[in-house]
Amino acid sequence: MLVNGIWQENWQPVQAKDEAGRFIRQTSPFRNWITPDGTPGPTGAGGFKAEKGRYHLYVAYICPWASRALMARQLKGLKDVLDVTVVNPRLTDQGWQFGGYPGADEDRLNGAHYMHELYTRADPTISGRATVPVLWDKHTGTIVNNESADILRMLNSAFADVVDQGPDLYPESLAGEINKLNEYLYTDLNNGVYQAGFASSQAAYSEAYTKVFAALDEMDSRLADGRTYLFGDQLTETDIRLFVTLVRFDAAYHGLFKCNRNTLRSMPRLHAYMHRILALDGIADTVNLDHIKAGYYSIKALNPAGIVPEGPGEL
Repeated sequence: MLVNGIWQENWQPVQAKDEAGRFIRQTSPFRNWITPDGTPGPTGAGGFKAEKGRYHLYVAYICPWASRALMARQLKGLKDVLDVTVVNPRLTDQGWQFGGYPGADEDRLNGAHYMHELYTRADPTISGRATVPVLWDKHTGTIVNNESADILRMLNSAFADVVDQGPDLYPESLAGEINKLNEYLYTDLNNGVYQAGFASSQAAYSEAYTKVFAALDEMDSRLADGRTYLFGDQLTETDIRLFVTLVRFDAAYHGLFKCNRNTLRSMPRLHAYMHRILALDGIADTVNLDHIKAGYYSIKALNPAGIVPEGPGEL
């Protein structure tokens, strides 16, 4: 991680933990928003007007948080508006690296070798982890935002005057329900799998494991009435939030993170729901199973030998 702008090479996957051994996730430090006219968004400073070609997205296919942004970019028709660099899926002693793996890109925009170099360009004294996704402003040479929840929501609406297509992922009529279900899914499932995988006590692991499968069971029951998506026929950002965890479940969380009561494949409704979203136009291009497995199984604290499992070979 970075300490006062200097990279510390003893990289560890556990960002922080509480007294009970629970994994604690870092708070994202860059929270500015792109808006249609450049006025400030819900957090941060203004000056980031929605313009074609001005912004760049740094992502990892392994990362569910980054995949939220990739999915929104695809669904909202922003591929020609917002270009993308994909990092190497294998975590190094300096965190995310550019190039050096099939399907990973060199940083042709800024010429960085590691993601942490972009963080110190944006803030030379920054302390913390250099995470993805990163939304970069080419005009000012800085990070706009590195909080995936913010990026997902701003991509839904910020560029409406530039490109107006795709579903409204955050309809006003469902906003309250979306916020409520988002919070539950984040706490118990999206971050819950990480709390199970990175727990440093049996009690913390068992607590997280229980929450993960309670959430999966609840989402499975929610789909029992035959609805297409979590809120009926309307695809929302909550479906994106659930999908990115489901699509990684059998390949990484079931084995490496010890979330092994059952596979997702053995939950037919949820498995079919995942495939419905995967079949949406362009969404399969945001999922790379090879990167997912290579990335998660490169975490030395959980898999010291670095052996990548042969299966599953398909989703």
